[in-house]
Amino acid sequence: MTAGPRTGGAGLAAGYAGPGPARGRDGRPRVGLVIGSGGVKCAAAIGLWKVLAREGIAVDAAVGCSGGSVYAAAIALGFDVGESERRTLVMWRDLFTRLHYRSLLRALMPRLFGFDEGVGLIDDRRVRLVLRELFGDATFADARVPLFIAATDVATGEKVTITEGRLADAVRASIALPLLLRPWPVGGRLLVDGGASNPLPVDVAIREGCDAILAMGFENHPHGPVRSFAGAVGRTTTIVQNHLLRATFAFYNIAHHAEVVPVIPTLGRSIGLTDVHEIPALIEAGARAMEEQLPYLRRLLAATAT
Repeated sequence: MTAGPRTGGAGLAAGYAGPGPARGRDGRPRVGLVIGSGGVKCAAAIGLWKVLAREGIAVDAAVGCSGGSVYAAAIALGFDVGESERRTLVMWRDLFTRLHYRSLLRALMPRLFGFDEGVGLIDDRRVRLVLRELFGDATFADARVPLFIAATDVATGEKVTITEGRLADAVRASIALPLLLRPWPVGGRLLVDGGASNPLPVDVAIREGCDAILAMGFENHPHGPVRSFAGAVGRTTTIVQNHLLRATFAFYNIAHHAEVVPVIPTLGRSIGLTDVHEIPALIEAGARAMEEQLPYLRRLLAATAT
């Protein structure tokens, strides 16, 4: 199966409208999977994936945002979950630790070196290498189920859904954290992190006509005592993001016919972008969160099948 509806030659859609409700390939209720932004915390998607594979629950559409786009693409391509887990344990290492010194100089001395929207403080060469190793020259047309990658137009702030082209480019655009990773060109537009405009793109799965939507989002644990301005900003950002995540779930459950099943891994501590030692615990937390929702998901699928 190809990547579903196409929008223009570039495969970019701002107000994407899917084909409407449809049953799965075998006539069963259609299951959508949305993996939101969360940095290294998105490794928890491996745990969710392992539970679905064990239970024989197929995914009929995959939507990924930021770090979640890596796992949405892997699932849509039909990767082996065991191999994906082994890769996850190593691929995040040193991914965001090397500085891009030219961008750093442009940020510190903009008048001398020039500053524009293309600045990214992290050297992304290892990021691009990892994406090439993961996806090679695979495109959306190689996906076994419809795949959608969320990004943000850096010039307009507009939500963008990528549905065509090379997966490595789409994922690279979706993970382009503003000011940290350089924006990435896709389809004639310069794109950044999907989390900047749509951190949990449940709307895409709804428009694709899914009956049940597994939505993996990530709450941020509040930081410890605030002892600096940066710490105060971080705590405020955490509070805002957590409330936005909860509001997103509440809105979609009230406003749309599709059932949105929240899968929210919790570890009870703050996990940053470089905390790769937490990956095994994150995978376990993802599995626990999915296990908790299994009884409800099965009842939901049984109800929508009638």
